[in-house]
Amino acid sequence: MSDLPPMRSVKRWLVTTNHKDVGILYLATSLFFLIFGGVLALLFRAHLWESGGLMLGGETLLTNDQYYQSVTGHGLIMVFWFLSPIASGFANYFVPLQIGAKDLAFPRLNALSYWFYLFSGILFIISFFQGGSFSGGWTMYAPLNVPMYTSVMEATAGGNAAILGVVLFCFSVTIGTVNFLTTMHRSRAEGMGMWNLPMFSWSWLLTAWMMLFAFAALLAAVMLQSIDRLFLTQYFATNEGSSLLWAHIFWFFGHPEVYIVFFPALGVMFEIFQTFTGRRLVGRKWVMIAMVLVAVQSFLVWMHHMFLSTINLPIKTLFMATTIGISLPFDLMVFAMIYTMIKGRIRFTTPFLFSLGALLLFILGGITGVFLGAVVLDYEFRGTYWVVAHFHYVMVSGVTALIGGLYYWWPKISGKMYSERLGKLSFAVYFFGFNLLYFPMFLTWETPRRIFHYNESAQIYHQLATAGAFVLGLGFLLVFVTLAKSFISGPDAPDNPWTHSRTAEWAIPSPPPLENWPDRPSYASGSLEFVDDTPTATDGGIAQGATATATASHEEEHADHASIWPFGIGVATFTFFLGLSGLTPYVYDFVQSNIHSGDFVTLAEAPPKSVVYPALTGLGIVLLGITLFQFGREQFEAPEMEVAERWPFGGINNEKLGVWFFLASDVVVFGAAIGAFVFMRLNMGWNNWELASITEAGLFNTYVLLTSSFAVVIAHVMAERGNKKGLLGALTTTVLLGFVFMGVKGFEYTSKFADGHYWFSGLEYSIYFVTTGLHALHVILGLLIALFMIYRVVTVDAYLEDHMPVEYFGLYWHFVDIVWVFLFPLFYLM
Repeated sequence: MSDLPPMRSVKRWLVTTNHKDVGILYLATSLFFLIFGGVLALLFRAHLWESGGLMLGGETLLTNDQYYQSVTGHGLIMVFWFLSPIASGFANYFVPLQIGAKDLAFPRLNALSYWFYLFSGILFIISFFQGGSFSGGWTMYAPLNVPMYTSVMEATAGGNAAILGVVLFCFSVTIGTVNFLTTMHRSRAEGMGMWNLPMFSWSWLLTAWMMLFAFAALLAAVMLQSIDRLFLTQYFATNEGSSLLWAHIFWFFGHPEVYIVFFPALGVMFEIFQTFTGRRLVGRKWVMIAMVLVAVQSFLVWMHHMFLSTINLPIKTLFMATTIGISLPFDLMVFAMIYTMIKGRIRFTTPFLFSLGALLLFILGGITGVFLGAVVLDYEFRGTYWVVAHFHYVMVSGVTALIGGLYYWWPKISGKMYSERLGKLSFAVYFFGFNLLYFPMFLTWETPRRIFHYNESAQIYHQLATAGAFVLGLGFLLVFVTLAKSFISGPDAPDNPWTHSRTAEWAIPSPPPLENWPDRPSYASGSLEFVDDTPTATDGGIAQGATATATASHEEEHADHASIWPFGIGVATFTFFLGLSGLTPYVYDFVQSNIHSGDFVTLAEAPPKSVVYPALTGLGIVLLGITLFQFGREQFEAPEMEVAERWPFGGINNEKLGVWFFLASDVVVFGAAIGAFVFMRLNMGWNNWELASITEAGLFNTYVLLTSSFAVVIAHVMAERGNKKGLLGALTTTVLLGFVFMGVKGFEYTSKFADGHYWFSGLEYSIYFVTTGLHALHVILGLLIALFMIYRVVTVDAYLEDHMPVEYFGLYWHFVDIVWVFLFPLFYLM
């Protein structure tokens, strides 16, 4: 399947892989989650109208648990399913246009990223109808994030589905991040160096780099939490540092996430300030350098979220310095925007008003955040509404800028102009409602956060905030009304409705054509030009200078844009995860029948079972096998740009670079798992670790995996030589050695089970089974890939002319082997 159905067809949106379509899907879905999360916020703000909870018919509007679910759901939805995805929608649509690419490097993976995002959100919504969603706060602090410390219903299907939704969302982010990094480093138009990137694209490039590592840490955290919930392991259920372990891993993600959310908003603000002041951003290169400094330093400040823990004062002081230091590059960015306004001629359009409002709100949010960066003040403010107000002044100021971006790019996306009068009215109502909602929270800062009742003396401030919430909701409604009216009856938009816009998306029709560009865009002359690479007959040959691009130009005209299999994989994964969410009761029964004296696992009562969940799990596995197999078989053309700027990765192709980026994120996942082992063992006492390992089995498996890596090297050599029998023999050897490894691992596990040692038998065994099990899962995935490659060699003589896929598989397999080289001494020798 390669041709796209028309835009009005439902089928179009199920099969499309085109970056603009995927961008629209992201934008529409994220706005839906904005509404869903906003309704939850209005619900609990209405509850807080009275100090003891709003009374209706003699009962409070929300029960205590419903209040916690609403607050938690609002936080998780806004942070994960609205803030990042709406920025991803803009990036999907406009980054390829701004850098001169026809699409992202891996169009099918781009579509898969969206479907994982959508189905992860659906999974989270369903959790409310499975007996109760997760209610432990959006930070999911241990030990309240595991079944031993939550209600029976929330501990099973509902809470599990919510956490698995976050896991699936992390899968979506990882795929999307790898795609964007590969595209932006290897598919920039001729002459567009890194310093020449438009400011929105620059902000998204740094965002993608942060996402690559930060979301890998979150993935590790929620995977460990999911295993605690599903299989009753004990990572976050002990008094051996469980709470501190969660805080370290979560906030290693959590603080970069602030900048992951805000950087795209900054990029939008920079673009809009340049367009509506009529001048280039003042200090542009210094702003770009400042953003790089923030991106790097964002990973060095996480511990300021842990000032109230038992970490010693010198370390807290160090992190206080890094926290205050990270504000300095932001000062430069703020002054750059102010001086750009001073030196320009401002036109107060709707996009500019939202961007200016975002700047004002961010300044207040940043100043109040400096208070929290000081250890002494943090002791006073931590866990209060001061934090709530500061957090929203920063995060929702980013939303404000992104709404400005929605107005700014609406004519390009829809081909329609909106009413400036309605747009300005929406800004006025939005801005007033925002401040009426959040500023009173500074005044009632002594109120503890996430509580369902408060001191009567603070009631007036909470009532102002609740009124502000509904006014802010009206502001969002006016935004939707303005854009809907525009889409239905607005005048047609010109190609470029803004006089001083500078980026390439304004050089093509509104909305853009499917292939983006009539000819190849180039900046070789210093400004945007379109180069015709069509071969011209001259003396029976091709015109001089066109040789390198003629073939590529012809191929790119036939690039594919449609595939049903990303959607199919999304459905299959959703089915599998939904099934997993209800398996805890079955594991609980097994635990109860095999529990020994001294084992830690306890639940208040047996959670209810449903046979539906095991059935869904099995169905999901079957569907995953079918859809992944068909995805691999599908012939899908997405040729690389023949002429492009590729610094600093000019020497490798898109697929290889994508594998490297994926492995870089996987390093963080395994790093978090191994770091958890070291951290928990140190807390328990290094020599108090009572784990009976079969050293001989571990040593034997080390030799097996190293030998299998050598077999993969031989497979690559055979593929290069076009030797089919040799390639088949080497791949088969790799598979057989992989099965030997898994067989020995199975022997180890069953031996431990026979001795009464299960994954729930103690912290040592939880960590052993989970860490080595995570590695075994990677081995199984590698074996499935190798088996598929053998099938392809046998059926279509694959990899004999193009041997690179064998090399990509080799990179993955070598990585898995290297991980085992670290695991072997940790679990078998120490």
